[in-house]
Amino acid sequence: MKLCFAGLGIMGGPMAGHLVKAGHEVVGFNRTHAKAFDWAAAHGASATETIEAAVAGVDALVLCVGRDEDVRETVTAAFPAMKTGALIIDHTTISAKLTRELSDIASGKGLAFYDAPVSGGQAGAVNGQLSIMVGGGTDRFGEVEALVKPYTKSITHIGPAGAGQTTKMANQIAIAGVVQGVAEALHFSKCAGLDPELVLQAISAGAAGSWQMSNRWPTMNEGKYDFGFAVDWMRKDLGIALDEARSNGAHLVLAALVDQFYSEVQAMGGARWDTSSLHARLEARRGK
Repeated sequence: MKLCFAGLGIMGGPMAGHLVKAGHEVVGFNRTHAKAFDWAAAHGASATETIEAAVAGVDALVLCVGRDEDVRETVTAAFPAMKTGALIIDHTTISAKLTRELSDIASGKGLAFYDAPVSGGQAGAVNGQLSIMVGGGTDRFGEVEALVKPYTKSITHIGPAGAGQTTKMANQIAIAGVVQGVAEALHFSKCAGLDPELVLQAISAGAAGSWQMSNRWPTMNEGKYDFGFAVDWMRKDLGIALDEARSNGAHLVLAALVDQFYSEVQAMGGARWDTSSLHARLEARRGK
């Protein structure tokens, strides 16, 4: 297929690279034009300076950009240049409200829009092991599934437009609570004078075990917080979830509290630290 991949950052760059390796003709686009041309040179692909040129004649536009406004700007500019019947697959984590709006507009133009946010982080993108949750019509989900397969570990069609995004919100809510729990358990162990490595060995194989515990307890203990998904982005995602909760009546007490804790991490200078830096906040408070 001929594709445009818009957004060639730490997630999008590797994902687009997997599509090239799978044999697709991929045109890269990034608002920082130099990044797009560097990516193209490294992957034997092409790039353009405008989204309109990038999507001309493509079978699908795939996005992995930053925020609602980035998706709106990119897709709105792309609409007039796209051929009837093309797919739009949005891997960005954005609001379900905007997703539904763009899906309706796309449908009116003879295009098919799918929200397909991902989970798995930078490592998942690099290794082609992302989990994808999808919202949109059932009629062309098979095409979406086949297209994204080169970087997919699992993919689930959740429901109509916006369902993928609301599922990603649930994902982020769950992660926030688990990371805070792991951070507090490690912090408590240190305060109690226990050996953190022995505590991890004792509890990680039981009911308390999780991916976050196995992978982030050791790095939290070493004070390392440079694992890709920044606090700034987590606060963006939690903000989307909290806004959606105000609409659907959900009570997100823990998510709201952890979002507040992340604001304190930002104030500590940790805006670009990864989400496990909740432990840094606790350790800073212990020192006072």
